[in-house]
Amino acid sequence: MRVTPVTQKIRRAPTKVRNKAYAFRMVTRRAWSGDQFQCLDSLWTRESNWDHRAFNEGSGAYGIPQALPGSKMGFVARDWRFNPQTQIRWGLRYIRGRYGSPCGAWGHFRSHNWY
Repeated sequence: MRVTPVTQKIRRAPTKVRNKAYAFRMVTRRAWSGDQFQCLDSLWTRESNWDHRAFNEGSGAYGIPQALPGSKMGFVARDWRFNPQTQIRWGLRYIRGRYGSPCGAWGHFRSHNWY
């Protein structure tokens, strides 16, 4: 009997899944609850569907948090155009400073259709 070696390809999780996992870790590091992550997920799913290359041609907003202008994310790091982690760090900092929490930002978005 001949045994054929089995080779497995290791697949990376889709970008959206990796972005959400990183954001979840960042939310918990800030001692925000799982509810806060749910609000963040709702907000950024609606804004960019967690796509770090999302671009709104009408407004010029860019990235996962739809920063306007996108270059504001350069405050965190120069790689803001292509690094979802930079965008997430900037977005969480923005949300904390302006709304206090992801649920605060999500509530504002639901009332005004922007955050």
